[in-house]
Amino acid sequence: MRLKFIDNMADINNHLVIMAGGVGSRFWPMSTKDKPKQFIDVLGVGSSLLQLTYKRFEGICSPQNVWVVTNAKYADLVKEQLPQVPVENILLEPCRRNTAPCIAYVSWRIKSKDPKANIVVTPSDHMVTDVNEFRRVINMCLKFTSETDAVLTLGMKPNRPETGYGYIKADMSMSSPRQKEIFRVDSFREKPDLQTAIQYIRENDYYWNAGIFIWNVSTIVNAFRVYQPSISKVFEGMKDIYGTPKEQEEINLRYPECENISVDYAIMEKAEEIFVCPADFGWSDLGTWGSLLMQTKRDLYGNSLIGQNIEVYDSHNCIVHTTQENHVVIQGLDNYIVAEKDGTLLICNLSEEQKIKQFSGEDK
Repeated sequence: MRLKFIDNMADINNHLVIMAGGVGSRFWPMSTKDKPKQFIDVLGVGSSLLQLTYKRFEGICSPQNVWVVTNAKYADLVKEQLPQVPVENILLEPCRRNTAPCIAYVSWRIKSKDPKANIVVTPSDHMVTDVNEFRRVINMCLKFTSETDAVLTLGMKPNRPETGYGYIKADMSMSSPRQKEIFRVDSFREKPDLQTAIQYIRENDYYWNAGIFIWNVSTIVNAFRVYQPSISKVFEGMKDIYGTPKEQEEINLRYPECENISVDYAIMEKAEEIFVCPADFGWSDLGTWGSLLMQTKRDLYGNSLIGQNIEVYDSHNCIVHTTQENHVVIQGLDNYIVAEKDGTLLICNLSEEQKIKQFSGEDK
């Protein structure tokens, strides 16, 4: 069944950019370097995280205005999982250069097609539980950036002192005159230690940095010109060949010249008109098995069971992902990961999950 996207005059300049180039294998044995987590059904719902990301934006923009930036070796996976997206909108990175070059490339590419584009940029591997609220917030933010030259990011309302996320400190003294839900950014903060995270929660003006950005294409292109002229020069120099057969050849040649830098360091921490929209729609970046346990439905004993016919006895706070097994019985485990994929079984204490990359052999 294909999704029906609303495509009217109000939405004609809305564009969605999905960044899907990550190579993480933290959900091994489900995810591997050949099929990272964004391409797998982590939640056991019949759709990959990439597909769920696409579905969240139903009604916000046309499929013709959806762009996916990914590593060249994942091109076929994207085409297979998102057949609605035009092939020419799947942009292929020849190498990894973090989020700033990725966003610069797709921004110049979109500008060549739609100089009035209004863009939302999102990672491909996040989870959202309240999709209706998510859509309301995104639509409101797109309206705001279509009327201003603001660079806007979403700040997730924290529900615990999390040390695995960066934080955004908002200036809550006054909201934007145009939109009462949007505030100026006071500062960006690195991932804190536990005591600092606890203090952030107490102060009520700190939000998790979700890495979701909204801006007008002219705004972001100009920001790169001012704050990252070397990156800007690469993509400005290709403006005559975007959308032609020469584009990929030139990208393969020029992309490696770009600095390996995140958009947070490259633009967000330097630009002046930076705003944040505090939001609360059940967000998680699903970066670990532990985060998956926290974000999925659990039984009375804290166990999350993803798969068919799983029985647990005398077990607590376990995440079990065994979608390929007919029958699984677990007894006497506390705080464990149990995951199976294509004949490989992982049983690991959640407190030791940082060793999974070592177990998978993908750090060699």
